[in-house]
Amino acid sequence: MRAIIQRAFGEPDVLELAEVERPALTRHEVLVRVRAVGINPPDWRIRRTPFPPHYTEPPLILGWDVSGVVEEAGEHVGRFRPGDEVFGMLNFPDPAGAYAEYVVARPRQLARKPAGLDHVQAAALPMSVLSAWQAFEDIAEVLPGHRVLVHGAAGGVGHLAVQLAKLRGAYVIGTARASKHDFVRSLGADEMIDYTSVDFAEVVSDVDVVLDMVGRDYPRRSLRVLRPGGAFIGGAGMYAEAVEEYRRSGLRWGHFAVEPDHAALEQVASLVASGKLAAHVDRVFPLADAAKAHVLMESGDFVGKLVLEV
Repeated sequence: MRAIIQRAFGEPDVLELAEVERPALTRHEVLVRVRAVGINPPDWRIRRTPFPPHYTEPPLILGWDVSGVVEEAGEHVGRFRPGDEVFGMLNFPDPAGAYAEYVVARPRQLARKPAGLDHVQAAALPMSVLSAWQAFEDIAEVLPGHRVLVHGAAGGVGHLAVQLAKLRGAYVIGTARASKHDFVRSLGADEMIDYTSVDFAEVVSDVDVVLDMVGRDYPRRSLRVLRPGGAFIGGAGMYAEAVEEYRRSGLRWGHFAVEPDHAALEQVASLVASGKLAAHVDRVFPLADAAKAHVLMESGDFVGKLVLEV
């Protein structure tokens, strides 16, 4: 099969198209013929250096988010049959090898793709939507009337988090470059802040939930905007100093890593099928142009998601 492999850590040019062995199927797995692959920040971070620390050394195949068609099902698989269209996030944070024509997966890492959704749109969803879903479900439940601040609101996680928060009846404030404000407002954001010219901590207050996928100094600055009883959710890392400040503050906080979750994906699929939720795909690249997609991903000069079409 064709796959994008890297034989060393480094810049996007380490990604190359190659012929490799098709993955072997076990009795508990399905073999999926991949139609599209979603690109996420961990992809380029691992391309540069091992992340997380236990990640295997090159050569390796990146990627976790896939949409495709079940080619073969192991004898102990009951949820899917050959021909079923599926999408999901595979095996994160361990290697999944999604930048390829075929992947193997445990059935509970997959959900049925909504019939009216193409594979490109479906591949854009899993990691990003699960990050927002698990943040708002497992760490800090967003309720009607809550004030929710979403950092990086035009990004992969952010633009879906805005939609999910609005579906829950929240008042949503987003941070993004001014050029991306119209896009985020079109998703339902009530208020936008240009982080390049305004310090959000000076103009926002009484926030119930902060979702931060930026990191750096954002967790510490976000502490100033939370109301008593509010909660901070960090998905991009927190410095030790910020962790200590939150512990002293008495505010709720959580730092999480997204997990495969077929039950949540099934609920997401229902929302997508009903037109209440959608991933925005900014650019689609052929599999062979994975390096070009990574250059754009690192530049940040896009909104929503980037996808590889196989």
